[in-house]
Amino acid sequence: MSMRSHYCGELRGGHAGQAVRLCGWVNGVRDHGGVVFIDLRDREGMVQLVCNPESADVFAAAEKVRAEYVLRASGTLRVRPQGTANPDLPTGEVEVVAETLEILSAAIDLPFHQGENAGEELRLQYRYLDLRRPEMLSRLRLRHQVFAAIRSFLDQRGFVDVETPLLTRATPEGARDFLSPARSRPGRFYALPQSPQLFKQLLMMSGLDRYYQIARCFRDEDLRADRQPEFTQLDVELSFVDEDEVTGLMEALVREVFAKVLDVELPDPFPRMTYAEAMLRYASDAPDLRNPLELAELGDALRDAEFKVFSAPANDAGSRVAALKIPGGADLTRRELDELTQFVQAMGAKGMAWIKAADPSKGREGMQSPILKFLGDAEIAAVASETGVAAGDLLLFGAGPAAIVNRALAALRDRLGRERNLIAPGWAPLWVTDFPAFEFDEDEKRWKALHHPFTAPSAAAPGKLLEQPGAALSRAYDMVLNGHEIGGGSVRIHQREMQAAVFQLLGLSAEEANEKFGFFLKALDYGVPPHGGIAFGLDRWVMLMAEAESIREVIAFPKTQSGACPLTGAPAAVDARQLRELGIRPI
Repeated sequence: MSMRSHYCGELRGGHAGQAVRLCGWVNGVRDHGGVVFIDLRDREGMVQLVCNPESADVFAAAEKVRAEYVLRASGTLRVRPQGTANPDLPTGEVEVVAETLEILSAAIDLPFHQGENAGEELRLQYRYLDLRRPEMLSRLRLRHQVFAAIRSFLDQRGFVDVETPLLTRATPEGARDFLSPARSRPGRFYALPQSPQLFKQLLMMSGLDRYYQIARCFRDEDLRADRQPEFTQLDVELSFVDEDEVTGLMEALVREVFAKVLDVELPDPFPRMTYAEAMLRYASDAPDLRNPLELAELGDALRDAEFKVFSAPANDAGSRVAALKIPGGADLTRRELDELTQFVQAMGAKGMAWIKAADPSKGREGMQSPILKFLGDAEIAAVASETGVAAGDLLLFGAGPAAIVNRALAALRDRLGRERNLIAPGWAPLWVTDFPAFEFDEDEKRWKALHHPFTAPSAAAPGKLLEQPGAALSRAYDMVLNGHEIGGGSVRIHQREMQAAVFQLLGLSAEEANEKFGFFLKALDYGVPPHGGIAFGLDRWVMLMAEAESIREVIAFPKTQSGACPLTGAPAAVDARQLRELGIRPI
């Protein structure tokens, strides 16, 4: 006979009169006038056990139990007496009159209790206790439902799930690799994959046609709320496709997952925006379209201004002058404006100019700002016209190198959108397209791939690419959801000449390219189909669907922001003998 007949959380009034067998954890114990009430919890929910003194063995066991004891109970389910139902509990109209009660496992004093606002470090140290919380169990089950819906969608459309190696060779793809020494080959190292990028392209060259994998990936990089050293990625690749076919299919996938898991209908089709437009309007390539705040470009309006803080960047191709309009923002105090100035200075900005509008129709007289004395009447009128500023609005300015201005104004937009309750409810998906293929690193004086070196550029010929790399767009596309990039992909390079040109542009000699990517370049000589794909960050995707603050909240056993595991103590020192076997000297 099974230890239980029902889950605690599934009992309802329709089960009244039935004999039930339950197992679970003690969520709470109450002694009311000689009758002991136990809230018994399992993954489906909680139900109340009634332990009467007339059942001596049951009552004796009930007096011993404490929070998180594991119990097995049997009894008869009944409707609670009138006036005692708990409307906040799905099982609140019923209770189980215990006829047997067995303590399967005791628990010592807890480091924190259910419902207690414990610190993250403590929660991760005792993650098995933290995961007992209904909120955490719900997130893990949501994650499972998302993965199951993804597999179902792709399986029905002819995709084949293929595993790729976790022990491979280090390749320069952006972030630092995690390295694993090869004991049998001293001085040689495996690398854990940052993604299955090369392997999935090799599968297209192998004729698989449609591949997917829910893959574990690894990057040795600085962490944040939506980044972990090991993460889960949905990897998809297709042969004989262009951008529209890949994005159309993946858009349908995301819509189906939201419909199945959350019963939410996303727009059809998703809006699209070029990278250039996204940066112009939002200073970000992953804008949250629920936030109505937009930037106004002011380079033309201020190019001839005597105020060099504005005119110098307005006349510099690598710089920008823009303003963020905050409707009703003139109510911000000087102290609050100083706090915002410190906020952008932490991102590299030298400062932040501002203008408060009382009555823009009056020009200079209808506005307030320390910078007005540096601007002419025509320039003030042009700023008012370009921004559409109205009475009671606030303008926040960014001026300087484009990268710094964009970083600061995008952060201000996000912060003020939240603080002023401007973010609309719901979901705002977006495709961002037409990225620059390459960017020039001024510090290193060389070109770098904006995505990765296997993304196909828009240039029709290798020679044209090498002549004008800054003009080349990439055949790449990112999916953005509520201001988070959840997926990114591209059409890939499928011709050896173009791949060689890209490596040359990135500063890799033919010898270096062959040493690092020789196996891949060789495959390009044997007939390669046009192909493309995408990778979704599933931890981030599930985080958004769960409305969690961090991807750590939707991963069973995550690392901390410093990359540590409080539960196991990893990373940890290893025995000197193990290091000697690997040919590594102890530090």
